[in-house]
Amino acid sequence: MNDLVQRFLQYVTFDTQSDSANDHCPSSAGQMTFAQALEQELLTLGLSDVSLDSNGYVMARLPSNVDYAVPTIGFIAHMDTAPDASGHNVVPQIVENYQGGDIALGLGDEVLSPIQYPDLHHLHGQRIITTDGTTLLGADNKAGIAEIITAIAHLIQNPSIPHGEICIGFTPDEEIGRGANLFDVEKFGAQWAYTVDGGPVGELEYENFHAATAKVVCHGVSVHPGTAKGKLVNAMNIAARFQQLMPEDETPECTEGYEGFYHLSAASMSVAKSELVYILRDFESEGLVARKDFMQSQVAQLNASLQQGRVELSITDSYQNMKEMVEPHPHIIEFAKQAMIDCDVEPLIKPIRGGTDGARLSFMGLPCPNIFTGGYNFHGIHEFITVEGMEQTVKVLVALSQKIALAHVPVTHK
Repeated sequence: MNDLVQRFLQYVTFDTQSDSANDHCPSSAGQMTFAQALEQELLTLGLSDVSLDSNGYVMARLPSNVDYAVPTIGFIAHMDTAPDASGHNVVPQIVENYQGGDIALGLGDEVLSPIQYPDLHHLHGQRIITTDGTTLLGADNKAGIAEIITAIAHLIQNPSIPHGEICIGFTPDEEIGRGANLFDVEKFGAQWAYTVDGGPVGELEYENFHAATAKVVCHGVSVHPGTAKGKLVNAMNIAARFQQLMPEDETPECTEGYEGFYHLSAASMSVAKSELVYILRDFESEGLVARKDFMQSQVAQLNASLQQGRVELSITDSYQNMKEMVEPHPHIIEFAKQAMIDCDVEPLIKPIRGGTDGARLSFMGLPCPNIFTGGYNFHGIHEFITVEGMEQTVKVLVALSQKIALAHVPVTHK
């Protein structure tokens, strides 16, 4: 397991933030640099069919070590980190044998506090890897990559553990919703797969939001303020009025479980033109439709009240709830549950309040639930992960591979 930690600490040194403003794939040069390093590592491990395409997708195979038919499965993780916080010059620190209280991040005033993050109360005695308070950590999803490669290396080093063929896939640009755009499901070759992109130990997810992005564009009229009376229309004021029309209690900070939300995620403001970007989320397709209709009605209401200026709305669908594509294959979930139980991990089956590559891939013919990485507080400077949680993921991936192989041992009839 020392290799696991060293892999992870090496991986987070790569600056792989995705960039939604760049239409190229991958959207940042650092992702391709990281992909090339992973390609070389997989070749060094001796895997088959190692490939890196021009769009930054890395794939490889571990051949089966049994002489009977076993379903080909896959493990998938993404290489990019979120643009919500800096991923440049990540400096992780390891807190040994955490015994409670605040954790100082780096040399500044930033701390990781159990008052703000109660999960820390349950992690006494563990090794916690944090940021230095200036960047995100990158456990989302470099921990998943480190765990997958460590599990595969363990299977290679221990040929007595039976397993079928295992496909490995590392994707770019998941954080900006493009991770599955150019994923070649046929080339990948698995019957089903698991993304290793979850949070705390035990998480097993096969439901996620239906998702859409809404852009509200407010048009005003810019005139020199010295001669503006009766002429100037401030688009920023129109944008503020629109935001006031949105439900205050249906935001991420006010919802949980199966509750959906509207989230103002970005804004660009000027007198002549102001843009608001919202992400819309709901676990039911009808609920997402209702949220779209609500925004349309608010735009119509605001336009009707304006004497000058106007508001435009455009909505783009992002991904769907993979539940309908995974539930018809209950054995996929059951194998993962039993592998966790075999590793003394309590399965926590819950919906993903977000999305993964697996959501899109499930609708592309590759059913793809999500397994935990052991990380917390993704997308920000308070991100952290436990070494013990990462080790548990590796054990579950190994046990899962073995369990699927043993479940398909041919029965000898007398």
